[in-house]
Amino acid sequence: ADDWILWNGSSTSVTTFVSPQPVEATDDAFWDQFWADTATSVQDVFALVPAAEIRAVREESPSNLATLCYKAVEKLVQGAESGCHTEKERQIVLNCCRLLTRILPYIFEDPDWRGFFWSTVPGAGRGGGDEDDENARPLAESLLLAVTDLLFCPDFTVQSHRRSTVDTAEDIHSIDSCEYIWEAGVGFAHSPQPNYIHDLNRTELLKLLLTCFSEAMYLPPSSDSSNTNPWVQFFCSTENRHALPLFTSLLNVVCAYDPVGYGIPYNHLLFSDYREPLVEEAAQVLIVTLDYDSSTSSSPTVDGTTTGTAMDDVDPPGPDNLFVNYLSRIHREEDFQFILKGVARLLSNPLVQTYLPNSAKKIQFHQELLVLFWKLCDFNKKFLFFVLKSSDVLDILVPILYFLNDARADQSRVGLMHIGVFILLLLSGERNFGVRLNKPYSVRVPMDIPVFTGTHADLLIIVFHKIITSGHQRLQPLFDCLLTIVVNVSPYLKSLSMVAANKLLHLLEAFSTTWFLFSAVQNHHLVFFLLEVFNNIIQYQFDGNSNLVYAVIRKRNVFHQLANLPTDSQSIQKGLQRKKKSPEPISRTNSQDGVSMEGSRPAAPAEPGTLKASLVATPGIDKLTEKSQVSEDGTMRSLEPEASQLSPEGNPPAALSDGEPWSGEASHSWRDRRRLSSASSSGQWTPTPDWVMSWKSKLPLQTIMRLLQVLVPQVEKICIDKGLTDESEILKFLQHGTLVGLLPVPHPILIRKYQANSGTAMWFRTYMWGVIYLRNVDPPIWYDTDVKLFEIQRV
Repeated sequence: ADDWILWNGSSTSVTTFVSPQPVEATDDAFWDQFWADTATSVQDVFALVPAAEIRAVREESPSNLATLCYKAVEKLVQGAESGCHTEKERQIVLNCCRLLTRILPYIFEDPDWRGFFWSTVPGAGRGGGDEDDENARPLAESLLLAVTDLLFCPDFTVQSHRRSTVDTAEDIHSIDSCEYIWEAGVGFAHSPQPNYIHDLNRTELLKLLLTCFSEAMYLPPSSDSSNTNPWVQFFCSTENRHALPLFTSLLNVVCAYDPVGYGIPYNHLLFSDYREPLVEEAAQVLIVTLDYDSSTSSSPTVDGTTTGTAMDDVDPPGPDNLFVNYLSRIHREEDFQFILKGVARLLSNPLVQTYLPNSAKKIQFHQELLVLFWKLCDFNKKFLFFVLKSSDVLDILVPILYFLNDARADQSRVGLMHIGVFILLLLSGERNFGVRLNKPYSVRVPMDIPVFTGTHADLLIIVFHKIITSGHQRLQPLFDCLLTIVVNVSPYLKSLSMVAANKLLHLLEAFSTTWFLFSAVQNHHLVFFLLEVFNNIIQYQFDGNSNLVYAVIRKRNVFHQLANLPTDSQSIQKGLQRKKKSPEPISRTNSQDGVSMEGSRPAAPAEPGTLKASLVATPGIDKLTEKSQVSEDGTMRSLEPEASQLSPEGNPPAALSDGEPWSGEASHSWRDRRRLSSASSSGQWTPTPDWVMSWKSKLPLQTIMRLLQVLVPQVEKICIDKGLTDESEILKFLQHGTLVGLLPVPHPILIRKYQANSGTAMWFRTYMWGVIYLRNVDPPIWYDTDVKLFEIQRV
């Protein structure tokens, strides 16, 4: 207990506090020691109040811990009432804030204490005993309302609008907090003078808010989306009179932040940046308040439009969560521009290469930004369409591809890989995304990939190839998603580079080996996806894609082998034997990688001992997406699930139920799911001739076979006639060739669009809180407490 003495300066008070004897709530002299006098920092409070002490008080003298929490909240309420005009009052508020931030996780980790903040404190009148109903608020509500008032407290967290003495200071209850929004941007044009004291105070209050919301970490993951976080629910309700200005303040502070330090090299080393900790805290509070399962939303769609026209007169009532509601109702072009530019600027920051090492500041909160961007696109369809309307979407794409490529070998960054892929899956469901990818790629961010000249589509394919062939084992559940994205954009790709074309064929070669096809129940889906890519490009974009056609002709034996895939038991067994000889999941050979880009570093695995948070399994691609058919005029119509019951991948419904479930059924832990190098881990499934026949007969090879039938003899003839070995001549011939009238009738374009579902909502919740847990190390708010939403593991 000595640490508490250092802080309070009196040993008797500490022993009294930990002793089972309750201290009266009216004993102000005793309680005031906890927050008066000493100016401390939040780090001091964490150092001086050890975990063991808090747990001891919780077990030995629960009534004292209860009184301490109640008194600390009371002090915050008084500070909010009075407006914190004196330095002493501000110091008390900050100390109470720090103390509650320290103690709350220990209250959440004990199920017996969980309801404590939601109970009313008997006889806890606010001094004057105003109206009884006011006094009967649960402690949690009083705490949240006090913190929101304090976040708009003139001269404490916002600039005062009056230049006068304390006597006429603004009454905190009469001010219109919409005039005190922290930063210009959405819905607010005036940018207040930066004030680092206000930034520090806001950061401490937001840290306390985040700690209040973190009760979610102490409940195990559940698929029941109805269990909403009561703290967030109250905070984002109409009870919070500052909901709108607070939402705009958080959003604007994040999107207006420019970390480069006014472009002066090394500026960030000379001046402490008080804005960055505030921006990080704001981003974290914002994504937690937006934790909302849109798949169960009662409103017709979350963007405030019914499924009819986008401009219906009556907006349906949006979600009860006001933050989600406000986010879904942003609609002005200039607001979208401000948000998109801000997010793109911050996501691109880690990619900014300067010639002076460490001269530019690098931000660390890109994962929170990706969650925020996801929420924006998921809850506000108008924003999604705005993003895809111009090539600005590429300013989001390139950083995501950079992060995916950089994290592919690092086991501690599996979550980052998933969210990057989820965002690209969501974008790929819209035709405009595929069209935008045709823009030439000239940025040249140093990445550990082969040098190429081409478009953003080439970049995407080359990075995906790198993830599949040289990522770690835990990324295999993402292969379906990666290839679905390529299928979705393929009908719009005007001209692939030779490097990208070869990468696609290398993937087909790897995925169509007999051992791979026969070693797991759904491996053949990957071949179907790739064939669909080739068919889309040949049928819809043949003219500009001579590189791909040439690559298909060169690797024609792969297609012939697929067409002649053996289906008898003996061959199946032989194929599986072959696998034992080559345990490598996907051959790295015959993928001429060539030289990597200048200035790039190879993707590194995690340092041993790195902490990571576990994640729940993600739903399979069939649950993540729904099929839509593109009609001739470019509009999409959703296909009825019954119609696509026998999907082009040719998996009869039964095939999904036997062996390992592809979707993240709870019974299978993450690690057990589909490993390429082992047959179905459940051990029951074995490939049979009937099973191979069931999908082999549906392989969509007609278009490619017809193409080979027509072009191979012509190409061979040119080679013989002209004695050619030079591919440029052959490419020239293919560029001018045409297959009009020779190919089968083009198939309709099928797009697999992301659909909201409770599985991904739960995945986002665990991912988001895992990131927040691991990023808050100074002070380590949740470290070593008994969290249940995820496990903290060491790599």
